[in-house]
Amino acid sequence: MTELGPTGRPMPNIPEPTPLTSHGPARVVAMCNQKGGVGKTTTTINLGASLVEFGRRVLLVDLDPQGSLSVGVGLDPNEIEVSTYDMLMDSDVTWKDIVRPTSIDGMDILPAVIDLAGAEIQLVTEVGREQVLKDKLTEALPEYDVILIDCQPSLGLLTVNALTASDSVIVPLETEYFALRGVALLTDTIERVRKRLNPKLVIDGLLGTMFDGRTLHSREVMATLVQAWGDTVFHTVIRRTVKFSDATVAGEPITEFASDSTGATAYRQLAKEVLARWQHVA
Repeated sequence: MTELGPTGRPMPNIPEPTPLTSHGPARVVAMCNQKGGVGKTTTTINLGASLVEFGRRVLLVDLDPQGSLSVGVGLDPNEIEVSTYDMLMDSDVTWKDIVRPTSIDGMDILPAVIDLAGAEIQLVTEVGREQVLKDKLTEALPEYDVILIDCQPSLGLLTVNALTASDSVIVPLETEYFALRGVALLTDTIERVRKRLNPKLVIDGLLGTMFDGRTLHSREVMATLVQAWGDTVFHTVIRRTVKFSDATVAGEPITEFASDSTGATAYRQLAKEVLARWQHVA
């Protein structure tokens, strides 16, 4: 009998990623959901670190004024002198002026601080306001294989900038009933951006997070998600574990903090599944 995965579908045999002989140009991916607390930042950090393990060069972009991504890789907000806010608002500031290394060799970050909250208002008067991030990241594309953008929990101008700059979107989604209600609004926004600003934009997949297979509720939400979205839902599911919080406090990806944990294994599996999907559409 074929073993069913947590999504209720048979788990596919995902091949090992093909080693790279050179780097770039990067695929740009927005980690997006207007609902907060669904695992966007956790997924950005740990998917990035897992992709590095498979030989990819990764750039993380913190586009959330809360700066959780920057803190999550161990940066002190008080020591960040230039950030994504400066990059977006000052024509003379480039990505190279603000890029910082992380503890993971091969993974860098463009950090954010609370000042970024002001960019939403200031960008309104800019010509080509939806394209600012795309223009700034263009020069970084040859340096990396993957650029992951951690979006703020809203569908405002910063998120539209991320979607306009991206090739694709990953939607982390808590396996909880209320999380389902916002998916239609998010996908409508993605479709509007695709039609008006970025015709190449696609959804890589919906990722079930904070899954607890012991509860009927989690299983029912996952079943509903698969019924509505089919193969768009990743086979990989991120289960709820305190290890993620511990890793965040330590300022490390879970692949480093607890390398043998179920969380680390899940994100490595997600990295393989994501790379397989990209290979399929390439």
